[in-house]
Amino acid sequence: MDHTDFVKADRRDEAPAEATPGRPVPDSPASGPLADARYVLPLKWADDADLAGLARYLAEVVTWMPVTVVDGSAQELFAAHRRALPESVEHVRPEPWPGANGKVAGVMTGVRRAHEERIVVADDDVRHTRGTLERIVGLLEQAEVVRPQNYYLELPWQARWDSGRALLNRALGGDWPGTLGVRRSVLLGAGGYDGDVLFENLELVRTVCAAGGREEVALDVLVGRVPPTVSHFLGQRVRQAYDDFAQPHRLLAELSLLPLMCWAVRHPVGLAAGVLAVCGVAELGRRRAEGVQVFPAGTVLWAPLWVLERSVCVWAAVAVRARGGVSYAGSRLRTAGHSRAVLRRRLRHRSKGSPLLLDAGPSQARGRW
Repeated sequence: MDHTDFVKADRRDEAPAEATPGRPVPDSPASGPLADARYVLPLKWADDADLAGLARYLAEVVTWMPVTVVDGSAQELFAAHRRALPESVEHVRPEPWPGANGKVAGVMTGVRRAHEERIVVADDDVRHTRGTLERIVGLLEQAEVVRPQNYYLELPWQARWDSGRALLNRALGGDWPGTLGVRRSVLLGAGGYDGDVLFENLELVRTVCAAGGREEVALDVLVGRVPPTVSHFLGQRVRQAYDDFAQPHRLLAELSLLPLMCWAVRHPVGLAAGVLAVCGVAELGRRRAEGVQVFPAGTVLWAPLWVLERSVCVWAAVAVRARGGVSYAGSRLRTAGHSRAVLRRRLRHRSKGSPLLLDAGPSQARGRW
């Protein structure tokens, strides 16, 4: 069965699963702005190089609000994580979820286990403050999904390079961070979101919006992030370009970049004008919604390098798609994300028939998140 099909499998009304034996789910420490909110962190590591830093960070977060870590790491790493994490952090295995993208399984496990309505989902490299969490939770009073802005806490060259991308996205409507806020009832009411897509954050946001939810693009909610290693950064170049198959207009624009650049190298004035235009757009993004507080002026100069990279990598992504999609956890993910129209049709189909969740198909493979 194709991964876009549905089967009867609604678990929205199930009671949350029991916590890890001997590790009861703690009572909520939250009060005030963080009442009725939970922090969900999907995790799957191949090594524990960053474990001490993550444990220190979560030891602070859990004093503000309940924390659930959904850990798909190998058993020896899972046990090490349990020993390192604070006692009050709920630490559990991911429950089965349709699709090959293991991060989706981690998010949906945390969401379904929660009793709280307002959920903050965050990658393991995200570093919230109490202030940013309060802002996101507060915005969930007027919206069903909140998309804040990430910035890098340190700026090695790869972080500056990626900051150029973030500035352009800020200028053109909004960046895609490693953390979101979502209302639990709306996401579960939609039957969850597809686990067979690469661009899982976009899929979650579009699913909530297709279910009638409102999205808040909160560019002024500035959330810190630990920079990636050089090897991880380089390994993500084509994969991130592949995400644009979920955004066709952007994909077409980026496919036009390489031909334009081939023309521009023979016309120095045009090339200089193009570089200045890209820097101008990036500076607009830096000045938008208090971005100057966290993006140094020099990061603007990295935006043309990112455009050059994307002009090549987007064509590499086309080649990857022609071979069946992005390699992921021993299989291939062909779909970057579904359009809003497709998701609305799915939800209409769901409302006319039985409660539905996505078909798991033959594989429940978990990917590196």
